[in-house]
Amino acid sequence: MLTLICREYFSDRAAKDTTFTYAPVILGAENPQCRIPEVHALVSRFQLVMNLIAGILSAVVSPKLGELSDGYGRTKIIGLCTLGTFLGEVITALVATFPDTLPVNLFLLGSFFDGMFGSITAAVALTQSYAADCTPANKRNVSFGYFHGVFFIGIALGPLTASYLIKATGDVRVVFYAVMACQVIMPIFISFIAPESLTKERQKRNREKRNIKPLDINKLRLQDFNPLHLLKPLAVLLPVTDKAVSKTGAGKTRVKLVQRNLIILAAIDTALFGVSMGTMNTLILYVEYVFGWGNIESSLFVSITSTVRVLVLLGVLPLLTRWIRNRRNNTLSEAQTNCGSDKLDIGIIRVSILFELLGYAGFCLVKTGPLMVLCGILNAMSAMASPTINSTLTKHLPSDRTGQLLGAVGLLHALARVIAPTVLGFVYSWTVGKLTQTVWILLASLLFLSFISCWLLLPHSKFSPSRLV
Repeated sequence: MLTLICREYFSDRAAKDTTFTYAPVILGAENPQCRIPEVHALVSRFQLVMNLIAGILSAVVSPKLGELSDGYGRTKIIGLCTLGTFLGEVITALVATFPDTLPVNLFLLGSFFDGMFGSITAAVALTQSYAADCTPANKRNVSFGYFHGVFFIGIALGPLTASYLIKATGDVRVVFYAVMACQVIMPIFISFIAPESLTKERQKRNREKRNIKPLDINKLRLQDFNPLHLLKPLAVLLPVTDKAVSKTGAGKTRVKLVQRNLIILAAIDTALFGVSMGTMNTLILYVEYVFGWGNIESSLFVSITSTVRVLVLLGVLPLLTRWIRNRRNNTLSEAQTNCGSDKLDIGIIRVSILFELLGYAGFCLVKTGPLMVLCGILNAMSAMASPTINSTLTKHLPSDRTGQLLGAVGLLHALARVIAPTVLGFVYSWTVGKLTQTVWILLASLLFLSFISCWLLLPHSKFSPSRLV
């Protein structure tokens, strides 16, 4: 994308000024002439438009997909989500194949397809719902961590594999074709091979209990497009209990504490996701501009940090959980049901956010590439936060509301995907070449607030979230 936008930028300048000359911009090459503030500002603004399109559509679609997965099964809905990603990759491959014919703005159509099918926010929510169906509550953070770990394996190996393919074939387009092939295999496997996590009986019971139905376009009303209706799925974060319990003082207090935990967890998770999404594109632009890194250095940086995340998620988190929970189970017999957060969950969340805060504070201060990598590693050690928060959220509500709850989380993620890259994209485009590290100062401030908030969480020993509906 940077190469194509850079080429358009220089082409427009040459058209306006016949005396202006520039080195040819070659697709897949280093192109050092593109490392200028003007080009980086254009790329940043274009990326935020893409995020706006995909994020807004995803915010509308994700909660409905989560609810549908409770009533009609996880695998079919996950397969539907991957269709949008596939169509987006088709657009990318076409633009890369015919860069002289197709405009860069066609990427916006890919973002439209991506958002229409829920995008990555819905896919992550649904896969976590699948894991929650198959895993006891006290091991759920490990299962969620496995999903996140495999995701980062892809991020770690992706750039290395892409570099190898480009070197072996001499054609950058082969990468897009390979990704497109994977996107064909994925929905087929999920929809027709992977076993369904919800039995037909549970699906039917959920449909009847909550009146879950597919969207009927013919029954849409003008009121349904009210922007406030977009936030309606968040009501699941304010659960109620049966009247007999809620009439007692203890019952009312219990409900308020559960609601408080849910709101704090959802807010922290949204902030962390927004930080992640806002950083994703800006970080690469930043290191290429400040440290003069090329594709090789940037890919190596991404691979190193992703490898650390994988080690933390697939190694540290399972071992830590097994060791501490096994020690507790020797003296305490806990029901393996949804009973809220425990001290281990809260401790992992606090330590992980602290690591991320220190990493972003380092981004603000470091002046050399090696120190930037060190801060990236420190930041990557926070990988346990997201799966632990999401698993803890599901432990506060009955299992028949897992898809609805994580669909609401998907809505928050989609909104964060819109707001965070938009704000950071504007900030980066305005401050690049002046006070370029401003974006890291903003993110470190947000993480500091998240760190303070996580100290307000209460373990389930202080209350019992049972009997919530």
